[in-house]
Amino acid sequence: MLELQRTIASSVSMSGIGLHTGTSCTMTFKPAPVNYGIKFVRVDLGGAPEIHAIADNVVDVSRGTTLGIGEAKVHTVEHVLAAVVGLQIDNLIIELDGIEPPVGDGSAMPYVEQLLKADFVQQEAPKDYLIIDQTVTYHNEENQIDIVALPLDSYRATVMVDYQNPALGSQHTGLFDLEKEFITEFAPARTFCFLSEVEQLADAGLIKGGDIDNAVVIVDRNSDELELEGLRKKLGIYENVTIGTNGILNNKQLRFKNEPVRHKLLDLLGDLALIGVPVKAQILAARPGHKANVEFAKQIRKLYQQKKLVKKYQFVKKEGVVFDVNAIQRILPHRYPFLLVDKIVHLEVDKKVIGIKSVSINEPFFQGHFPGQPVMPGVLIIEAMAQTGGVLLLNAFPEPEKKLVMFMQINNAKFRKPVVPGDQLYMEIILTNKKNKVVMMAGKTYVNEMLVAEAEFMTGIVDREQSTTNP
Repeated sequence: MLELQRTIASSVSMSGIGLHTGTSCTMTFKPAPVNYGIKFVRVDLGGAPEIHAIADNVVDVSRGTTLGIGEAKVHTVEHVLAAVVGLQIDNLIIELDGIEPPVGDGSAMPYVEQLLKADFVQQEAPKDYLIIDQTVTYHNEENQIDIVALPLDSYRATVMVDYQNPALGSQHTGLFDLEKEFITEFAPARTFCFLSEVEQLADAGLIKGGDIDNAVVIVDRNSDELELEGLRKKLGIYENVTIGTNGILNNKQLRFKNEPVRHKLLDLLGDLALIGVPVKAQILAARPGHKANVEFAKQIRKLYQQKKLVKKYQFVKKEGVVFDVNAIQRILPHRYPFLLVDKIVHLEVDKKVIGIKSVSINEPFFQGHFPGQPVMPGVLIIEAMAQTGGVLLLNAFPEPEKKLVMFMQINNAKFRKPVVPGDQLYMEIILTNKKNKVVMMAGKTYVNEMLVAEAEFMTGIVDREQSTTNP
């Protein structure tokens, strides 16, 4: 796999209609600087809004992957992104004067051909690989979908599908070397659907640009000539439509014996490009689809963001520790005698954090609370939980080091057992809601696995220079 980032040498364009919207669009690939990423730009809209190709910006997965920010959207991006990731391009501007890229022949090959024409430029910065060092799993029981990422020092993908349909049956495929296999073995694989789905898709306002030249239609039921004629008119197809003897509408020939599952792998590559960085992992997927792919991409992207945050603040890797006290002081503004968390031992970005506070007789508050019978004040336990929760907000706002987390409300606070010198607080905080600059969290504190305190609290995020005291 390449070590340095890559963009293209010159701009290239292609035009056509979109698969689902049926609208015309000219798409232009342009070089981009180091660390720019992949961004779609709607040049037909005021201000030419940019949409970063990351999972956070996915707004619909009904039959393809749609990205959007505000009113700006780009439909069916997965084939374009598959071409980009398959060619190991890191930085690229993709300008469109419409809402959906040209469908081409329903594969990624038309985009690959244009990008190859543009040629590549090696950039003076290393690729920002996400190295999967632990097994990551996604499971959807209802649809029997499983996707797994396993540690590997390269990028491989294996896909299995089982449509429980004699027209297609079970298929599997695997990509083991992007440079050697992607262009010839996977980029040409076309999108497909079943004949029984076509009318339903058309009635749903989809496949307005679909025809038998940009999609493989697999015959999974008998249809008479009258029904086929109605289908032809509904889709706006000019040539005759017939039931193929090879199980495919109009006897279209497959490019590969297992072309459908190869296209499923192509879709998977495109959707996983929404992680936002190249990945080193073995990806195994059973019955994947756009919704599952995007959910898995979001899961992996969270892992990337977490690793990036840890690397930013924790300079020395320590077994069993996410952030030590030195890292915590880089994150939180609190200092002696009011820094009430010693280390972070678990972090799930935007979801959950676990912090540790060792309670010593040297704590200054024990001098007066209470003489001869030291007990940690309940409000300070709540404060310790809130400080631990503040670490959860590292990824919530830009430049978190310039922000303060301020109490707005505390609910359902309960203190079940006194905390005394020698105890170690195990604080588990879960983010329950986040809206603009207001965050809701729920915390529980344990000593030796016994619950000693719990509370729900609302916090506000303010700029440090605007704050004075914590109420």
